[in-house]
Formats: sequence, structure tokens, C-alpha cells
Amino acid sequence: MADHRTSDVGSQDTGQLLRKWRERALLTQEQLAARAGLSVRSIRRFERGGAAQSTSIRLLAEALGLSPDERAILVAANREPVPDRLRQLPGPSPLFTGREPELADLDRAADPSRLVIATIAGMPGVGKTALAVQAAHRVASRYPDEQIYLDLHGYDRAGRPVEPGDALDRVLRSLGVPPEQIPAEPDDRAALYRSRLAGHRALILLDNAATEEQVTPLLPGTAGSLVLVTSRRLLTGLDHTHALSLDLLPLPDAVTLFTLAAGEERVRTEPPARLAELVELCGRLPLAVRIAAARLTARPSWPVARLIDRLRRSELEAGERSVTAAIDLSYRQLSAEQQRAYRLLGLHPGADLTAHAAAALLGTSRLQAERLIDQLLDTHLLQEPAPGRFRFHDLVRTHSTARADADEPEPDRRAALTRLFDHYRHSAAVAMDTAYPYERARRPDVPPSGEPAPVPTDPAAAAAWLDSELPTVLAVVRQAADHGSPGHVHHLAAILHVHVVGRGRYATAEALHEQALAVARATGDRAAEQRALADLGRTHLKQGRNEEAADRYSLALALARDTGHVAVEMDALLGLGQFHLLRGRGAQAAEHLSHARRLAHDTGHHITELNALIALGWLHRQLGDYEQAFEAFGQARKLAHDTGNSSSEADALAGLGWQYRQQDRPGDAIACFERAHRIAHGIGSRHGELNAMIGLAAAQRVLGLHDQAGETYRAALALAREIGNRNLEFEALQGMGRLHLAAGRPDQALDCHRDALEVATGLQQAADQANAHDGLAHAFAVLGRREDARRHWRQALAMLTELGAENTTDGEVTTAGIRANLGADRLAGS
Repeated sequence: MADHRTSDVGSQDTGQLLRKWRERALLTQEQLAARAGLSVRSIRRFERGGAAQSTSIRLLAEALGLSPDERAILVAANREPVPDRLRQLPGPSPLFTGREPELADLDRAADPSRLVIATIAGMPGVGKTALAVQAAHRVASRYPDEQIYLDLHGYDRAGRPVEPGDALDRVLRSLGVPPEQIPAEPDDRAALYRSRLAGHRALILLDNAATEEQVTPLLPGTAGSLVLVTSRRLLTGLDHTHALSLDLLPLPDAVTLFTLAAGEERVRTEPPARLAELVELCGRLPLAVRIAAARLTARPSWPVARLIDRLRRSELEAGERSVTAAIDLSYRQLSAEQQRAYRLLGLHPGADLTAHAAAALLGTSRLQAERLIDQLLDTHLLQEPAPGRFRFHDLVRTHSTARADADEPEPDRRAALTRLFDHYRHSAAVAMDTAYPYERARRPDVPPSGEPAPVPTDPAAAAAWLDSELPTVLAVVRQAADHGSPGHVHHLAAILHVHVVGRGRYATAEALHEQALAVARATGDRAAEQRALADLGRTHLKQGRNEEAADRYSLALALARDTGHVAVEMDALLGLGQFHLLRGRGAQAAEHLSHARRLAHDTGHHITELNALIALGWLHRQLGDYEQAFEAFGQARKLAHDTGNSSSEADALAGLGWQYRQQDRPGDAIACFERAHRIAHGIGSRHGELNAMIGLAAAQRVLGLHDQAGETYRAALALAREIGNRNLEFEALQGMGRLHLAAGRPDQALDCHRDALEVATGLQQAADQANAHDGLAHAFAVLGRREDARRHWRQALAMLTELGAENTTDGEVTTAGIRANLGADRLAGS
């Protein structure tokens, strides 16, 4: 008889199907995992809609007793759509002319069986990018996997080439890596980038590189890819390089390019010698030739002789030939309104700009800004590398800023920049209010701008907008500091703090707040100084730079009390309390945290009250008062839920998970940790995810789910190292050591506990050092090395006794337990 049990599944996804069939079989996730020979974590991931390998699908189908029809439905539902492959190459120029020997040379060099790095060097405006793009399109079919384009801005007017870490961040996002999974350190980003491209046939165009050091982290690590690099320098320090030095266009090709750009009908009657003279005046540089042709096209009544005369005059006035003369001629023949737009748009500090940013600079509407942008595009003075993103060629930008300095009155330049700073400040504030509404009270109020950016109204989309615009906003902060706008620097630093720290971008946060601190001190702004100090303290604490954090917090606290700035006083008290908690100083931690909580409660500052409650929960755990710990975590969770503070709710749930584990309720603990992880992942809080993963792994270990615990610990350790969180790196290492010992692997346990001890020692955290010594002692005892075990237990006991603590924060190590181990029969003979 045929099996007709598939009629109720409809078009559900993999997760819904698995959950329905598991419940039909009366199996828990743990039972299904055991029956299928998979980890519980994998089952959970599959039921959330994650794709499974074909082997896992077969095992699940067998474990669930699915019929052939049901198996077919599950296989079909599990098939993920093939993602769009990266196709970032700019389109080839329809005016591209000549360069056949160079194209043939690059065509011969392209060999998908090996890694090829081809550099194209030449003077500005000679057509390096156009050649690289043309060559890339000719060989693209040999590299079907990824086609990546990055402009490294090696020679932009601000003198700030794209940092390799920032370039890697951009390309990893393009490759589909979620922002929260991108490592903080450039070396780690480079390793992830190489891993993503390993075994792929990728075509990578790195445009406008300044140095070998800028390029090297962006090179794949395996054969199969072609990297085209354009630069003004011969980058001889790169390995595997095929070098090409690009000269001026040959005269016939330059004339052909001008003819194509101006229109053959337009120059048909011109003598060849006159056309040759014109392109020679342009230096036979493609950029200058195209700009000159655009000028002739815009003046239908002009003969070529008139254009030659104008070019000669511009050359004399500019003092140099070719590109500058051509650009200057085009500039002089713009209308006054267009000239002003050209000058002011060059003041933008970012790699590119939008029409809204242009409107802010120009002090006009977006529609009017778009009209002026279109006119500059028509004259080839502005480029549109991506829809809605506009930029200058670096030589044109240099000319634009020079003209702004010469022709734009200083008050008008300052007014334009102020409008731009207002635009980004207001847009960032709106995005933060959307993405982090529960943190609104700690951010400054800012006035609206004339033309704000269209920020998404969905929290996740707003956070993604912040990620994508962050490089530009950081450039705006630097420009505001350089141009004497301290208020914008302080506001933007305070506005962005929660986002950059929550994303684990500690280096960015540090640079941002150090800039704000320097500006505050230079201008004598004590309120801004204490805010920057407190935010630096939080950043350093996340990095495990505890002494520096305490110094920053202490300075902020003194300033806040001196000026009556209660919000900073609360933050500083909270930070110092957390510092003393990490050091195992219960009395000092209690004093600071309780004071912070009272101030926060009295002033209705829910965020600080929440964080103080959570820290007090951990303090009570450290002191062995588990009932008060449970109460503190419970209060924090309720307050977080009532105020919509998802980040703090995840942290409170993690604290409750540890309490349930302490009460020998591992099932409840796992439920809390999983919910905390879901919340943290949903809002992009990498620290929250990591915190929950550590607790989840510990609960899995206690339940004897060694494979699942190992998988979770390894993922947590990798994430801790990615974002540079040393405290949770210790927790992951220590937990892995305990797991190895429980699984009968004492030698591996020793390695983990030694690494954990090294981290704890570097952090100067005695309680964590005691925990690591206890782990080492247990491993040595199992190995029969009784004297080593005794030595480490004695060190652990001495540290806890000096701290006045009866146990470590995780509750696994107690002074009573250590004394019992020292007196145990297994050590009696030592």
C-alpha cells in the first residue's frame, strides 16, 4: 500500500518539515540527534532552516523513518538556491581604444592553473584602470567563480589609502560573510578571505594601489586566481608578479580615441595634423583626451582649432600640460552653478558620495543635486562606479579641491562642510535610534539636517546601513576634527559607540574615542572629555585591557563628580565595578556596582541599572550567594524585556542559565543559553552570542554531551579570538580543558589549561588563574603526577584565600573542594 503521509507538509521549508516529523515520531532534539548520530546543535540548526549535507539528510530520514516520498520532499526542501556569484567588475568603456599589445600580454599571463598577479603601472590619467577592466572582461570566462573589484584609493587627496583591514571587511561582506562574523584583526580577516577563495577561480581587480603592503593581504593563497593591480608605481615587491608598464597612447590610437569620443561626424573635415596637435596638447593621455572631446561636444559651434587655442591658454595658466589643462578648460566652461557644485563636491572626505550627501554640501534639494551631478557626469568630470554612488578620478579631485581653495570663499567652504557634518550626524542618529532604541537615553540629542539620508526603518536593515556607511562616517569624524568642528566629533563618537563596540570592532571604537578625547582636551571641553574617557574604558574592558580601562574610568569618574555629570558617573562606577569583579575584589566591586545601580534607579537610567544588576548577579555568584544572584539576573531580565533592551536581556538570560546549571537543572540552563544566543544573534551582538555559547557549552559538558560541547567550545574560542575578547577566550579554553578531562583526554586538558592560565595571567585576574590552576591539578592527578597536582591546587587555594573568595565565578572551583582534593587518598602518598 502506498504511503500517503506527505499530504500535510505542503511547501514548508526544511526546518518546519524536520520539526513536524520529529514531533510525529515523539522524539526530542536530543533523541533525534542520538538516533541519527548527529550533534544536537546540528539538529537545532537544521530546524531553524539551515541547510544540511546529503549525508545528514540520509541519516535524518533513516532516524525519522521517512517514506520515499517524504525523503524526496526533504531533499528538495534542503536544496539551497545557488547564490548570485560576485560580479563586481565595472563595465568596459565603449571608448576603449588601442592597447592591443598590452591586452595580448595580459591575455597570455592569465592562467587558471596557477596564481597570477599582474601589475599595471603608469602615470596618472594614462588609462591603467580602463586597460585592467578591458583585460578582465576578456579573460573573465576563465575565472567563473568570483569577480571582485576594489578601489584602494592609493593616491586620493586626503592621503589616506584604504587600509587592508577595511578593504577586507568590504570584500568579505560582498562574499556573503555576515558583519558579526568578520574578525576584528586584519590578519584574521585576511585568513578568512583566503579560506573563502581557496580552490576558487577568482578574478580580482585591485585599482589604485599605493604599496605592496596594501595589496599583499588581499591576495588569494591558492592557485587558480588572477589578480590585476593598477598603481602609479611598479610594485616589484609582490611575488608571482607579471609586470606591465603603461606608456602614453600611440599617436594614431590617441586620435582614434578623440574621434570616437567627439563623434566621427564632428571631426570628419578636420585635417589629421590638427587632430594630432590636439591630442599632443592632451599629452596623449586618455583621461585628458576624453575630457577635451566632451568639451568639443558641448560646444557644437566650435571647430577643433578653437579647442586647441583654449587648451593652449589653459596650459599656460595652469603651468603644466595634458590632464590639468583639459580639466581646467572643462571647469572654466561650466556654468557658475556647475562650477560651485564641482568645487564643493570635492570637499567630501569619503571614497564616494550619494545625492543626499551632495545636497547637504550644496545646500540644496536632492533633486537639484542630482541634476548638477548628471551635468558633471556628462562632462566626464564625475564618475558613477555604482548606481547612486559618485566619485571623482583622483586627478580631478585634486583639481576640484585646488579650485575650491582658490575660488570658493573660506566661509562658504566651512558652511558646506558644516552642512555635510550635520547630514551624517543626523543620519547616524536616526539609524542608531532605529537599530538600538533601548540605548537612546545615552546618546546626545542632535538637530535635524536639511537633507537626511533615507535610513531603513527596520532595525536589522538600519544596522546594516551603519555598517556600510561606517567608513565614510569615520572619515567625516576625522575631517570634522581637522576643520575645527568639535561638536560633530563628540556627537558622532557618542552616537556610534554602542554599534561599533557591539559589533566587536574594538580597534575602530578605540580610534574613534581617542580622536574625540584629543579634540575635547584641545578645546577644554570637560564634558566631552569625560564621555570619551568612559567610552574608552568600556572599549578597553571588552579588549581585556583591564588596567587601561580602570585608568580611563577613574579619570572619567573624577571629572564627572567634579562637574556633576551623573550619566558619566554611573557609567564609570559600573565600569570600575566590573573591573574589580574581574579582579576578584568582591568588596570594591559591590561598592561601585551598588552605587551605580542606586544612581541609575533614582534617575530612571534603565540601561545602567540593567548592566549593574547583571554585574551584581555575577558578583553574588562569585561570593557564593546563589539566591541573590538568581534574583539579580531575574530582575535584570524583566527590566530588559519591559524596556525592549534585547542586548541586556540576552546577558541576563545567560546569567540565569549559569544559575540553573548551578542548581543542577541543565535542561533549563540550555534553554536559557539558547534563547540568549538567538536574541544576541538577531541583533548582531557578537559579545552576547559568545557569552551564551560559553554557557551552552558548559551545560552540554555537564550533561555528558561531549561532542556537542566540543563543537560549541571550538566555535566560541574562534569567535573570542576573532573579536579580541580575552576574557571569554579564557572561558572557552578553560571549558575545553574540563571537557577533555571528562572525555578521558588529560594530555589535551593540560594544553588547554596551560593556555587558559597564560591568558588569565596576562589579564592579571587572580580568580581566573585559580580556576586554571585547579584544571591543571585535576589533569595532573589523572596522569598520576601527584606532586604537580598538589602544587597547582596549593596555588589555586592561595589565590582564592588572598581574594577572600570561597569559589570562582563559574562555581566549579571552591576552597572546600580544593582542600578535599589535597587531602584525598590519591594524593596521600605525595
